[in-house]
Amino acid sequence: MLDKIVIANRGEIALRILRACWELGLKTVAIHSEVDRELKHVLLADETVCIGPAASSQSYLNIPAVISAAEITDAVAIHPGYGFLSENADFAERVEQSGFVFIGPRPETIRLIGDKVSAIKAMKSSGVPCVPGSEGPLGEDDEENIAIAKEIGYPVMIKASGGGGGRGMRVVHSEAHLPTAISLTRSEASAAFGNDMVYMEKYLENPRHVEFQVLADTHGQAIYLGERDCSMQRRHQKVVEEAPAPGITNEQRQRMGEICTEACRKMGYRGAGTFEFLYQDGEFYFIEMNTRVQVEHPVTEMITGIDIVKEQLRIAAGEKLSYRQEDIMIHGHAIECRINAEDPTNFMPSPGTVTRYHTPGGPGVRIDSHLYAGYTVPPHYDSLIGKLITHGETREAAIARMQIALTELVIDGIKCNAPLHQKILDNTHFRAGGANIHYLERMLGL
Repeated sequence: MLDKIVIANRGEIALRILRACWELGLKTVAIHSEVDRELKHVLLADETVCIGPAASSQSYLNIPAVISAAEITDAVAIHPGYGFLSENADFAERVEQSGFVFIGPRPETIRLIGDKVSAIKAMKSSGVPCVPGSEGPLGEDDEENIAIAKEIGYPVMIKASGGGGGRGMRVVHSEAHLPTAISLTRSEASAAFGNDMVYMEKYLENPRHVEFQVLADTHGQAIYLGERDCSMQRRHQKVVEEAPAPGITNEQRQRMGEICTEACRKMGYRGAGTFEFLYQDGEFYFIEMNTRVQVEHPVTEMITGIDIVKEQLRIAAGEKLSYRQEDIMIHGHAIECRINAEDPTNFMPSPGTVTRYHTPGGPGVRIDSHLYAGYTVPPHYDSLIGKLITHGETREAAIARMQIALTELVIDGIKCNAPLHQKILDNTHFRAGGANIHYLERMLGL
């Protein structure tokens, strides 16, 4: 087992990784920016290294600084968490070239999957169902692009090949708007991602977002841990997630799980990963693969009993998977609410000092958060301050426990979006299950 790990992240996921390391008897190094000295995992870690100012570009995204932290502490491996450098193939490559273990897929795999065009080609060659599309990047010929759109059928979506997180996307409903939409998306992609390649897909009007969690080791073994429904979204950002996905049958789960694990084996995939699909009219359509641990991984852990982060660490150490597919059993239902430091009505960030903090408890309640009374939420980073997760024997039981947990949660001194979650959980369509990815925005009148 790797004996010392650099945690190259911050907030709740950094604390989550630290706890997994400690369970396995591993020492930890917490890197942090100048404003993050009081983060809980920084206060708890075996060693700490300040790697730069508050700005992410000068700290958490500073590749030489992160690798230097590993060098001066004699660490063996680097865990990137999610966000920041977690899906940066150049970072993974630099880590391995510097003699450290990157806790994630191989650099070439991240590069393949990170480019949406090459990812779709790889998925199609592995038998993964994909959204009908342009079969590659769009050229500069407007007439040729119009012909592609006609064959696919409107509406279509223009997507940046290097995009992600809801950025670099534009829906087009008619031929007249297509050339302009392609040009605008190309310009935005170049500015945001340094890659102006764009492609075209059929725009599904009423899909759900259903994703499959996989684990794969370096010995050719891969398993799936069921699926999650992440359809409650605002501006392509997930708000509430649950597992298993309502209405997905055991037969569908097994078929898609086997397709995903077979794709992992063909790619030589290593570590934790998530295949994301749009699901409409009983069919799955691949949209992207995340080559890292997901924010919503706890709901899968709650229904399977498997610690995904510990498995990441074991895989990175060269061990075989701890489980076989026949060991994976789904028990009950789990729901996760992302708790953000933001106004619950206008979604404006709400940094500041937490004056009082009380976490909920009771059967089936889990909270992953780095908050504590007296901690100051900085204005420099994502507003996620915690994840509230509940588990029950049924979906109804999980919802009831979440409603109680949200009522018990106390965060004073800053605003948070707990009232928004209460509104969602009280909603008739959410409670019925199976709402599509556009439902939340319509519900909120956005």
